[in-house]
Amino acid sequence: MAALGWLPPRRRSATARSVLAGEASAEAARKTALAEAPAVTEPETEPKPEPEALAGEGPEQTPDEPVFPVAGDDLAAAFFDLDNTVMQGAAIFHFGRGLYKREFFQRRELARFAWQQAWFRLAGVEDPEHMQDARDSALSIVKGHKVSELMAIGEEIYDEYMAERIWPGTRALAQAHLDAGQKVWLVTAAPVETATIIARRLGLTGALGTVAESVDGIYTGRLVGEPLHGPAKAEAVRALAAAEGLDLERCAAYSDSHNDIPMLSLVGHPYAINPDTKLRKHARTNDWRLRDYRTGRKAVKVGVPAAAGVGAIAGGAAAAIALHRRRK
Repeated sequence: MAALGWLPPRRRSATARSVLAGEASAEAARKTALAEAPAVTEPETEPKPEPEALAGEGPEQTPDEPVFPVAGDDLAAAFFDLDNTVMQGAAIFHFGRGLYKREFFQRRELARFAWQQAWFRLAGVEDPEHMQDARDSALSIVKGHKVSELMAIGEEIYDEYMAERIWPGTRALAQAHLDAGQKVWLVTAAPVETATIIARRLGLTGALGTVAESVDGIYTGRLVGEPLHGPAKAEAVRALAAAEGLDLERCAAYSDSHNDIPMLSLVGHPYAINPDTKLRKHARTNDWRLRDYRTGRKAVKVGVPAAAGVGAIAGGAAAAIALHRRRK
């Protein structure tokens, strides 16, 4: 992919693949948002939470904070991580559950997928060889299949497993930005197709997600850059902000994971939502705002931990296997 003309020159700290993934995600997000803009309707969600839900729980609450977001500030936008920030658990795992229910693959494959996600979270490191193997496997199976098929399945599974897992407190934060006249974007390592479905159902502007290359609606078997994780998320936000003419110092970002510190550090209003231990420590050190909507300070994570890096690719592989077997 050639350099995009609307991006200002800058000194890049991310890898070339991270930059490519971020720019591709931003371009896909804007294209989808523009295409769907005329059909925007009210979100299909439950009534808004009471105002106090915005304050969060525990000692992180700061009732004397100035009013935010600022109504009418069209140079500001909000960027929300998805897994364990907006939604309990990992989107790609819930998607896998839906495919398993439809008998698209066997229990041992579901168990393998869950193990890979748990391994990544517990190990806390990304094994390049492991990630490469998982990515190559997923892309080889997806090759030749229709994007529309994945989207259709995702619509059904959202209703079955995801709609009831949205955190009301985080949903209220997103709605506050929308009510202030600002755009709100999901930013996730999950496939951009899945992320787009969730964003649309919540009435958000759009989504930044991992982009698998497609031509004429058919997957080519290649990934554009790398999974939208860590530095790649920051690149996607930076690219989208440049294209939209946003001032990042006036924007907000929300996440539960220390992996998203690069994205949170880009904006003037970073929030740690249901934070992991490393992010909580970093947020306190840097005076970032914290919100915890779980039932307790050390709440047990719901379902499989957030899909990121190898976890997201493992989930993609499970989905691809399901689609492949369904066509046999």
